[in-house]
Amino acid sequence: MNEKYAELRTRLAEVEDLRRAAHLLEWDQETMMPPLGVSSRAEQLASLGRIAHERFTASEIGRLLDELASFEGEMAYDSDEASLIRVVRRDYEKARKVPPELHGERARAASIAQPVWAEARKRSDFSLFLPYLQKNIDLTHRYVECMDDGRDIYDVLLDDYEQDLTTVEVNAVFDELKRELPPLIEAAAASNGEEDAFMRGPFSPDAQHEFSLQVIRGFGFDPEGWRLDRSVHPFASSAGPNDIRLTSRYAEDDLHSLFSAMHECGHGLYENGVDLALDRTPLCEGVSYAFHESQSRMWENLVGRSRPFWRHFYPRLQQAFPALAQVDEEAFYRAVNRVQPSLIRVDADEVTYNLHVILRFELEQEMLTGKLALADVPEAWDARMKEYLGIDVPDARRGALQDVHWSGGSFGYFSTYSLGNVVSVQLWEKVREAMPDLDDQIEAGEFRELREWLRENVHRHGRKFAPKELLDRIVGGPIDPGPYLRYLKDKLSDTAGVGAVA
Repeated sequence: MNEKYAELRTRLAEVEDLRRAAHLLEWDQETMMPPLGVSSRAEQLASLGRIAHERFTASEIGRLLDELASFEGEMAYDSDEASLIRVVRRDYEKARKVPPELHGERARAASIAQPVWAEARKRSDFSLFLPYLQKNIDLTHRYVECMDDGRDIYDVLLDDYEQDLTTVEVNAVFDELKRELPPLIEAAAASNGEEDAFMRGPFSPDAQHEFSLQVIRGFGFDPEGWRLDRSVHPFASSAGPNDIRLTSRYAEDDLHSLFSAMHECGHGLYENGVDLALDRTPLCEGVSYAFHESQSRMWENLVGRSRPFWRHFYPRLQQAFPALAQVDEEAFYRAVNRVQPSLIRVDADEVTYNLHVILRFELEQEMLTGKLALADVPEAWDARMKEYLGIDVPDARRGALQDVHWSGGSFGYFSTYSLGNVVSVQLWEKVREAMPDLDDQIEAGEFRELREWLRENVHRHGRKFAPKELLDRIVGGPIDPGPYLRYLKDKLSDTAGVGAVA
């Protein structure tokens, strides 16, 4: 191995170890940490974030990148070596614009804000969270100012989650969704004649947890390297390819936890599937948040809400939950695919979900530009929910306080959820070409071939290729909402009897 390259790998490994330690502390804060640990945890995360940033932006990293330029040119473009140098150079040039102190301060503010958000959500009191939201907005502006490259503020933030994507490109996708989805929602709502009171349980939370484990073990969850715990907001975290942490939440009056577990397992499978040769480098993670979301939404919806899936799992579900003993499979299948505007994004159906995301995408831009005063966010949220989904928001807990993202300063993140929906179906079409008997495999409870196709074509590459480049390599073109919209129309024809919609 080239001596300079080996030195670069050693230095990067130390940085990744620090970042993963921070991920573990964040996971612990969400799942197990005593409430009084917040202030200490905030300082710990700030220190780790600052030190990792200092290590990564050190002049020695820049020197090694310069000295490895000729070595990079000698290697094949898609080799691990050339890819690591290329990606790290881009990350380094971007990161060195941000002072370590600011990096640490953002980590500290996020850690402090998270439990305040949770308490504000519990009390349905947006004013309690408001000062912490303002702090995160202020820090975000300071971060964007560091880039000093003339880009729109939201373009800078999008780039952190979806490399090289612009607000204009996102708007092009979202404008098509906003045009096509409302007629589908209206047509589906008009056909919702079937009662689904059976979907309100009661369902034992412990039984939900055990059934969720049964499902995701079939997907690839390995108890030797994975965990499934409980948190206020479901999430997935990774401290390495073989240390995958998933969380879910449970309520006796619904089965949303099953789909949350499938969703988070999709994220876990991505992190678990990265080539181990890339471990302890910046390449050892999903290439982008939209690609990540494509994996979680694929397992949750394209697999987990499919007819073949429930042909296999529904008898087992009935055994686990007596409330469903007299409900036939077809009624249950239609119920889990029912299109009906609702308050909570993570519990929304496949069609209305995207309008939840677009609402947040638009509000974030208005918040960041000052067009929308932060104190007015709940009112603006409620008005847009009424406009887009036709429902009234009863309280902030089920409105502007329902998502954890703003407490962590994750502005620019939300759009990737719907972009992931779009990408998931573009990939799914390629999966179906490669696996003509996919439905038969799912009905038999066999997921290995699907998992391995995704590992081979998506997961193993980690961040070796930019997201636009990886998508083009797999599907032969850019992000395109057309396949996704066709999928939704076909699904509604099957589940709700909705025909062609102009």
